[in-house]
Amino acid sequence: MKIIRTSVIFAGLGLIVVAGSANIARPQSAPPAETMQAARDLVALVTKETMRQMVQQVTAQVWPRIEQSLRAKQSITDSQLSDLRKEYERIQFEFIAKVMDDAPSIYARHFTASELRELLAFYQTPLGEKSLRVLPQVTAETMASMMPRMQQLQTQVLEAFVKVLRERGFNI
Repeated sequence: MKIIRTSVIFAGLGLIVVAGSANIARPQSAPPAETMQAARDLVALVTKETMRQMVQQVTAQVWPRIEQSLRAKQSITDSQLSDLRKEYERIQFEFIAKVMDDAPSIYARHFTASELRELLAFYQTPLGEKSLRVLPQVTAETMASMMPRMQQLQTQVLEAFVKVLRERGFNI
């Protein structure tokens, strides 16, 4: 049963990857310079606040376990923990910044220069500015509300797979 459960999880992840890759654009000619510049401008505006929030959210979720593990393995001072947390946040920020280097070309594949400038103009309005501040938290809360339901989904998928396999003569 454990093997089936593991297989179900990996199969589900595989479906997500396959479904996601179906939407990935195939290599195309380079977007026009005007489109790339508009995309760089938009990404610079959008990521400024978002990256800081992402680092804070990930740290808030992950750091308590890291700290607990560090405290359990060795005697460590609060000052040392503070230094390690700052280093953890710095590394996260650099990682996210590096990942975001690809964002302008991705935006440029999906939007025209005109559309990117419209988005940029929107994000400079009061509602646009608010959405940049609030949407990362909305997304985090949405994902957090989904996590408790994942076990139920895995159980449901596992039960369905077992039923189908039994109907097809597999002894599970």
